[in-house]
Amino acid sequence: MTLSLEAARPKPAFAAGQRDTVVELLGRAAARTPDRTFAIIDGTPFTYRQVDEASNAMAREIATLGVHKGECVVTLFDTTIDSLICWFAINKLGAIWVPVNTAYRGEFLRGQVHDTGAKLVMCEAHYLERFMQIAEGLPQVQLILTRGSQAAIASIIPVKPLDSFRGTNSAPLPLVVQPADLAALLYTSGTTGPSKGCMITHNYFAAVGRINRRHTLLDEGETLWTCLPLFHAAALCGVLSVMGDGSCVAVSSQFSVRRFWDEIEQSGAVSAMLMASIFALVAQAPDCEAAKRYRGRLKMVFGVPISPEVRKIWHERFGAQIVSSWSYGQTEGIRMTAVPLDETPPELCAGRVVDEYEMMIFDDHDQPVPEGTVGQIVFRPREANVMFEGYWKRPDATAAVWKNLWMHTGDLGKIVDGYLYFADRAKDYLRSRGENISSFEVERTFQAHHAVAEVAVHAVGAQTGEDEIKVTVVLRDDVLMTEEELCLWSIDNLPHFAVPRYVEFRAALPKNPTGRVLKYQLRDESVTPTTWDREAAGIQVRRRK
Repeated sequence: MTLSLEAARPKPAFAAGQRDTVVELLGRAAARTPDRTFAIIDGTPFTYRQVDEASNAMAREIATLGVHKGECVVTLFDTTIDSLICWFAINKLGAIWVPVNTAYRGEFLRGQVHDTGAKLVMCEAHYLERFMQIAEGLPQVQLILTRGSQAAIASIIPVKPLDSFRGTNSAPLPLVVQPADLAALLYTSGTTGPSKGCMITHNYFAAVGRINRRHTLLDEGETLWTCLPLFHAAALCGVLSVMGDGSCVAVSSQFSVRRFWDEIEQSGAVSAMLMASIFALVAQAPDCEAAKRYRGRLKMVFGVPISPEVRKIWHERFGAQIVSSWSYGQTEGIRMTAVPLDETPPELCAGRVVDEYEMMIFDDHDQPVPEGTVGQIVFRPREANVMFEGYWKRPDATAAVWKNLWMHTGDLGKIVDGYLYFADRAKDYLRSRGENISSFEVERTFQAHHAVAEVAVHAVGAQTGEDEIKVTVVLRDDVLMTEEELCLWSIDNLPHFAVPRYVEFRAALPKNPTGRVLKYQLRDESVTPTTWDREAAGIQVRRRK
């Protein structure tokens, strides 16, 4: 018997969800509860009125720069209130917001900015030098607005302070967007090639906010806490989820085990969205007075993955009512599975499909597989504009994943009793420090080194959670270089989370008859006797500004 996740449980008659825009979502909240706190950023509160009016004023100012509907505007911001103000200002002009990962530099950064075609870039002043290093590869960028003070830097791209464009006219602007219009481009990790921009409509953003809120323990006016950066889809889900009824999102710009419970207590949060490693770090941390005082008041924590052992600690030690890892999604469909708040599903499942989607498991021939059989996870929407609209400027890539009227995720899973179980992921997919990583782009960075002839970037051993990354390298003839030297070079040229732990030099890479590198063989061989270990050498890699 074949079984779809959609058909596996009784379902009431379907009613299409509300059509909405980010602009109207904010406007309604600001009109209904203007003085209620919308966002707390590192302990500083901002009301719905403040964010709405500040984004109105900024929208008018950046409109004078020639930003038009349908054009992209790139931001490279740390977690600040300006991340939200600029997002909403861009959307109020009908323009497309493109938040870029702040760890990106070099080709990672240039490739994405160039792909958008953006004429305007906004960034923290301390990131400006990154743009100067790639300026010749960004001929379309006409202006960079910098946030904060910065010493003068010679640039072929004009630079002005963002503060000069905050404006004073905070009156509402005419609505220029519809639910089907694009609100953002969120770039994928590019696990099998260059990163691709997922086209996100206003209605898609609003829908994931509603989905997230349905499955978050949070009453009107209460606070959701997260330390996820505001360029991540999951964090944006959190922001959007509180806007529907005027609740609050508290965001910390940097996670600290030592300060975690103090920050939670200060925010008054009743729910928290966390990253995978954080669950265990907090669970295993020493006792503190704030954790004791707050026991049972943080009612829900959620994120993926959570081990059964760590889940038990959160229940027993901290008094959390719900410790949820029962969800599955990707940028193309951010929150596709979940469970009701009053349901306790099987420990290792990824939840059940939410009302907005259908989901099935296919074999290699796009045929449904029997229940309990592992195959590719595919999905499709049950209403318009609740998933991505395709890949920006890549119709062929869109067609490749959208086959036979189903979106093919490239992930493997199975369905048992209506619950999805995630099994595996795409071949060259890497995940480290909570970030998805394109092996293709890491390899391209290493190939730029004068000593590297060939390179393969891959995980070592079984990919069951966070990956340890290894780079296997063939050096050019007559080049003398040590593994440590190549590692130190990579620290300066890669995002911190993409720096490999392991380096191995080989005379040749294993290949098939057509010349394709056999990465599965490299993964299986894992850490060999000739593999150099960065951690054993005492080299630590941390996020840089």
